[in-house]
Amino acid sequence: MKEEEILQRLHTRLGIGQLNEMQNAMNCRSREGGDMVLLSPTGTGKTVAYLLPVLQAIKADNGTVQCVIVAPSRELVQQIDGVVRALASAELKITCCYGGHNVTDEKNSLAATPTIIVGTPGRLLDHINRRHVDVSTVRLLVLDEFDKSLELGFHDEMNRIIKHMTHISRRFLTSATTLKEIPDFLRLNRPKELNFLGGKKQVDDRIKVWQVKSPDKDKLQALLSLLKCISDERTMIFVNYRESVERVYDFLKTHNLPAGMYHGGLEQLDREKAVALFNNGTNKILVTTDLAARGLDITDVGNIIHYHLPASAEVYTHRNGRTARMEATGEAYVITGPGEELPAFIETDGMMQLPAAGEAVGGHAFIADTASLYFNAGKKEKISRGDIAGFLLKNSDLAADELGSIDLRDHYAIAAIPAAKARQVLKQVERLKIKNKRLKITLVE
Repeated sequence: MKEEEILQRLHTRLGIGQLNEMQNAMNCRSREGGDMVLLSPTGTGKTVAYLLPVLQAIKADNGTVQCVIVAPSRELVQQIDGVVRALASAELKITCCYGGHNVTDEKNSLAATPTIIVGTPGRLLDHINRRHVDVSTVRLLVLDEFDKSLELGFHDEMNRIIKHMTHISRRFLTSATTLKEIPDFLRLNRPKELNFLGGKKQVDDRIKVWQVKSPDKDKLQALLSLLKCISDERTMIFVNYRESVERVYDFLKTHNLPAGMYHGGLEQLDREKAVALFNNGTNKILVTTDLAARGLDITDVGNIIHYHLPASAEVYTHRNGRTARMEATGEAYVITGPGEELPAFIETDGMMQLPAAGEAVGGHAFIADTASLYFNAGKKEKISRGDIAGFLLKNSDLAADELGSIDLRDHYAIAAIPAAKARQVLKQVERLKIKNKRLKITLVE
């Protein structure tokens, strides 16, 4: 593909008018050829940065796998897949492989050899071992969030995957932290390194950090008081354990707050729905473990709450990195209980005093003004976003500007609509057909 074509698609399909400093540097330096290591904080646009040289190096579809992109999590793989499809030429076949959904769909998709594969290490290796795909022809290898892959224990899987790739000509590694060492199995050849981690201070300058003292060891009441004081922008609450996610979530729901939860113990469908409902505004609060600190396609987060203290400076940085993305600003709140001291790596802008019991507060209420309709069919059933949008606008009282985002997956879709009209719209459409198919349409509770 030509650079001009990619930049045009970047503008028209992703709404990015110009490259940032890091993306420009990657695009220019990559013209020299050779292996590259890109170090840049979470949320700075690394996917676009490496796709610029990768897509320019892709040849017309020749019936072989030319590029493999490996990422550590299902959610990051799905995010990358969406960006690749937005920027790549229509004739290039792209396949996405990750655990937690139907492996048969992936096997069928691999039957017609893709040009580009995006996958998690475990699922990709499984397809290779089952001879569903031949990766010996791969010339371009991208290891995205490579530090996270090592942290999650994917060293052996990546080693075994790369042993099957005998014709790699270029390797691209990305990381949100400094790499202490690069394993020998990567066989990097004098890689060019672009290090933008020095810009971390600029990110910190866009985040205001406040300490919040809880009078009780149990921080739930302090959390509730805090939520009554801060802005009602999208808010992520980080805890250290899965059980704590569910406990905090249950507490917030008993107080009628629009909250969702996300952790590694949930089924993949529930994790996907949690992200979709948070992104489209149905849930303005997401309670999560550090699993959501990286790799998720979550936008416009205004507040970060550290319910539990982060385990390390790196974890703290990644949590805060969910806000103040792409030059935006954000607020972070660190709740400490009796006897808890702030770690040395946390510097605050001051102390936030919570209102006393019964004292009136002047903050914003977290009110769910958006609801979501769930359709039990998606891309694999030949349903498109346009099909769903047209169906809703034709058969309900929704105006065009009232229809929010439509999250389309392989076997389901979620459409955002005004909460005030939700039950009325559902009643109008639940018994109708889409493209002569009767789907189950429900409100996501």
